[in-house]
Amino acid sequence: MHDIEPFYNWRHIYIAEEDRRSPFFGRAYSEFEFSQTVYNYYIHPQWDDFGSRTLYLKIIYVDYELHFAIIEMIGEWNDAIENDIMTLKREVIEKLFDEKIFKFILITENILNFHSGDKDYYEEWYEEVSDESGWIIALNMPSQTQYDFKKKKLHYLIELMDIPEWRTYKPYHLFKKIDDALVNRLA
Repeated sequence: MHDIEPFYNWRHIYIAEEDRRSPFFGRAYSEFEFSQTVYNYYIHPQWDDFGSRTLYLKIIYVDYELHFAIIEMIGEWNDAIENDIMTLKREVIEKLFDEKIFKFILITENILNFHSGDKDYYEEWYEEVSDESGWIIALNMPSQTQYDFKKKKLHYLIELMDIPEWRTYKPYHLFKKIDDALVNRLA
């Protein structure tokens, strides 16, 4: 797991630690010191800790004019024990929401598994973005993780979508592809 880095090909466009409006503004990273773990497996030091012991993320792009963020995630999403959704919502999502971000693309292909808890924070997040004509997408979630996510019926609040080639897009084009798909489906 230590060699799985957050997607870095958009760093010439956006860097969260240099964005004054980002929850991770001012963070410094080591390329050589591996200190964060998921189940005793070290992860790359570029991933951001937001308060969970098993789930990490990287905000890889934010567009304040179009009101969207792209967040890549790695680890175990554990609401049963860690209440990761509450921590994610309070420490990251609410700060972005305060900056008028209403559309969220969560790159979840590195989510190893999911353990459900209460739906309250998912429902709260869904209602907040819906009030602003926003949405939440979990992109490329592995099938075994999707199974547990769907069993709890969370896919009605956070839509599951697959775009395996997402890395070939520029941030705006990925956003537009997802936004158009959602608009066309509703029309």
